[in-house]
Amino acid sequence: MLECGYDSGVKGDRVEIVIDAGGTPRTYEVVATKAGRRVEVTTGRGIVEVSEVTRNGTPVRTARFMSNRILALVEHPVDDGPAPAH
Repeated sequence: MLECGYDSGVKGDRVEIVIDAGGTPRTYEVVATKAGRRVEVTTGRGIVEVSEVTRNGTPVRTARFMSNRILALVEHPVDDGPAPAH
């Protein structure tokens, strides 16, 4: 499985998924609800899996979607402060 995610997940990470539900879009959210948790997105074999995981990688909550039904997948990482100066 291809894994896309964040190295440092903290409370506030959020992934928003918009799917086609038979002509009308439906929106789902997976949120890192406690400090130290993060949201990870994995894809494979036509399925997109969005999981809230603990620091050691144990999934707490998981949502699975068929990739051909996904209209948008938006990752909202928590803001870690200002960007470093170049």
